[in-house]
Amino acid sequence: MNISDIATQDYIEVDVGTRMGKVRSTFDNGNPKGIIVTDDGEYEGVISEREVLQSHVEDDAKVAALIKPSRSSPVPRVDRDEDVRETARMLIESNAKVAPVFEHGDLWGVISDDAILEAVIDNLDTLTVEDVYSDDPVTLEEDDGIGRAINQLREHGISRLPVLNENGYLSGVVTTHDIADFVIRKNQSTTTGDRVGDSQRMLDVPVYDIMNSPVETTTLSTTAKEAVEQMLELDYAGLMVTPEDDDRVVIGVVTKTDVLRALTFTEEEHMDVQITNISMLDTISRESVVESIQDVADKYQDMQVMHAHVRFKEHQEKLRGTPLIHCQIRLRTNKGQVAGTGEGYGAENAFRVAIDKLERNVLEVKGVTSDEEYRGQLLRKLNEL
Repeated sequence: MNISDIATQDYIEVDVGTRMGKVRSTFDNGNPKGIIVTDDGEYEGVISEREVLQSHVEDDAKVAALIKPSRSSPVPRVDRDEDVRETARMLIESNAKVAPVFEHGDLWGVISDDAILEAVIDNLDTLTVEDVYSDDPVTLEEDDGIGRAINQLREHGISRLPVLNENGYLSGVVTTHDIADFVIRKNQSTTTGDRVGDSQRMLDVPVYDIMNSPVETTTLSTTAKEAVEQMLELDYAGLMVTPEDDDRVVIGVVTKTDVLRALTFTEEEHMDVQITNISMLDTISRESVVESIQDVADKYQDMQVMHAHVRFKEHQEKLRGTPLIHCQIRLRTNKGQVAGTGEGYGAENAFRVAIDKLERNVLEVKGVTSDEEYRGQLLRKLNEL
């Protein structure tokens, strides 16, 4: 399937000279996935809701301030006849929700993650939430400050955090949108003089004050189709995963991106590797990243790796011009999920630290599994005596 019938010409377009205040109001009055920016009719870039809400660009500034070349999240250019799986991969690796679609070199329209999911939704009933979700979720407590939430979101490269009450039960969810919306509303309601020291006060506000509650949940046995239908209906990007018999306990998170990622490997005969923020690769190539992960997987044949996700994130700190990079590698295997993280100056150094940690964690999981198998064999022999 290609995207020729999925892409749309129904999109919002603004000129690079448009005021940021007008663009922000566009997102406030509707819910576009992204806005195409042009310069005298020629394509310049895409800006997303998150970029607009989280930017510190003043309302009087021009849109051009947000579409300067970015190493962290360049939006791909997609051909109108591109394969839907390849388009999904490009959106994921570019950390984008919408991408421009070109026909014969000219801007034709846009393609969004929602459009892809809606087009393939009938094929998602062969997958369950358990096949695609992320386990071991990062959580917050109700009295944690917004500053801690921001740090957790940045450190782990995620967009939502479950919030637990004093009993350890799920009571709410905080997303990047919630935080950005709160900060913008606060800034709009104060004067310049009032803002002195106000940033710190906002960071200390407990997440309980801005979290979404009650929480929309799903279970491991739910089909991916049902989960996506739920997210599309509610206009949510993700759901909390709970046990069948207790929706107060959070065991994971499933997002639209998780399902999109599954589209690229459910019919592949080889291990699929996806890289988020692939443009950060400097002295290391995509092929080298894939080869290194394959080498780890090949050492442990009894641990079948179905999918690998590599995510790079750039910190502000630099050493002689080279940014500090955080790298996370997550493998989805027949024995569960295994991850490794690392930091270093430059993507290659960060990746090498992460791949070493990943291999140690794979060995640990393999050792635990071996111990359990040995224990089972021993018990069976004892029962035969």
